[in-house]
Amino acid sequence: MIAKTTEEFESLRKIGRIVAEIRDALKDATKPGVTTKELDEIAGRMFEEAGAVSGPMGEYDFPGYTCISVNHVVAHGIPDNVPLKEGDMVNVDVSGSWNGYFADTGISFVIGGPDERKQKLCDVAKSAFDRAMTKVKPGGRLNAIGKAVEREARDNGLHVIKNLTGHGVGRSLHEPPQHVLNYYDRWDTEIMREGMVLAVEPFISEKAEHIIEGGDGWAFITPDKSLVAQIEHTVIVTKDGPVLITELED
Repeated sequence: MIAKTTEEFESLRKIGRIVAEIRDALKDATKPGVTTKELDEIAGRMFEEAGAVSGPMGEYDFPGYTCISVNHVVAHGIPDNVPLKEGDMVNVDVSGSWNGYFADTGISFVIGGPDERKQKLCDVAKSAFDRAMTKVKPGGRLNAIGKAVEREARDNGLHVIKNLTGHGVGRSLHEPPQHVLNYYDRWDTEIMREGMVLAVEPFISEKAEHIIEGGDGWAFITPDKSLVAQIEHTVIVTKDGPVLITELED
């Protein structure tokens, strides 16, 4: 989507705030003993209260309002009744629509006490995203995002998942550009345009560079069960810099 009008910007900000508030509420509610199904039910209530529709449920008939992935599950984890434990690494991915506009966001974090290995993955996912944002501008190449993400991962002795990518978003959950890569592809010559709406989501990995299907028809895992952290925001490209509509102000 190319956002041009005040109505479009305001509608995108509205759904961006809704999914961001759900993301943060689920993170705050994540504690040892809580199940991902219980977290997902919180999301369902919040979607209903906001007059919004869950993206995965509404668009793909996913068996949950949100995707919640734990430990070696990288993405598209189905909420279930297994209690979470101290030290689990959790990814909450929230997308939805309001009044025909879509936004997508996600975050990985560790439950409870410090775990340097897992926390480093989460920290580098954030720093990779921040580094990528310095490349977001009208006229810039889309592949500059992936180049920045890949360099940040390598600078920290880590890897990127190459077959999970960001994407265009706005009037549908997934739209052109179909891929916002997390690595540099010299053949990707697409240029970012003023008003372009992107879901940018670095996936930072301990070892693996590709994911495989997990066996339930939805979830993705790494072949060696190494851990992966993700952070995702919906971003509007503007001449004044990227506008993160899924980042809440303090």
